Amino acid sequence: MGTDRIRGKVVCVTGATGGIGNEIARAFAREGARLVLSGRNAAALDALAAELKSGGAEVLAVASDVTAPADVERLVAGATKVMGGIDIVVCNAGVYIRGAVKDLSLESIRQSMDTNYYGAVHLIRAVLPQMLERRSGHIVAVSSVDGKKGLPADAAYAASKHALAGFMDVLRQELYDTGVYASTIFPERVDTPMIGALDLPLMSRRLPPATVARAAVKAVRQRRREIILSFAGPKLLIVASTVWPALGDLLVRIFRLQGVELDKGTTHG
Repeated sequence: MGTDRIRGKVVCVTGATGGIGNEIARAFAREGARLVLSGRNAAALDALAAELKSGGAEVLAVASDVTAPADVERLVAGATKVMGGIDIVVCNAGVYIRGAVKDLSLESIRQSMDTNYYGAVHLIRAVLPQMLERRSGHIVAVSSVDGKKGLPADAAYAASKHALAGFMDVLRQELYDTGVYASTIFPERVDTPMIGALDLPLMSRRLPPATVARAAVKAVRQRRREIILSFAGPKLLIVASTVWPALGDLLVRIFRLQGVELDKGTTHG
């Protein structure tokens, strides 16, 4: 039954040109899904589409920016015209902006919110009416453990991921008994160029992007509400911080979970 929830379904993946997005697209292609890929880098998007098509997948690539509502409307309209609609959405597009609160510009905070939060909201609002009308569909959002427990220098990023987590928490409850489902994935740091400039402690290992992709597939197959990756460390930190915030803060300091930035910059996924 879980496989039937994906095979032949139209899956829209945003941020498909990034490391996680690439792997999510490949994972759903292996499950027999029909794919709609979104990303800002048209050349990289076309290359991924060609790769998946060579493996037998049906793919529509639409170069688009999730921060632009007009682009999102065009993405959904194109998918509806060519594929007949969207069954599953994976809101994955993201940007990582790092800096102490005292050093953050308002523009950089807005940039983080525009991509990580509003980018998902634009797409969800665009596809939700058709899903509710069909009484069928699944919305998956890729948040972050930072969306449960923020780390120093991650204020802009954590704020956007907390916002996304809260939005999805309410959406999931509102969708009860509608035939439409919502899942949120909370990975710890993932081995992508987004955090390539970070020197991380051993306690904060980098997850392979494929691990997040498998979680996205699992979320749809099993209709999971939330998935936290990996199993032990992030969950311990979240529980500790929820029950006793001072302990959560202490664990961050002891294990230096924030890491050290080797090269300043902003990376998009």
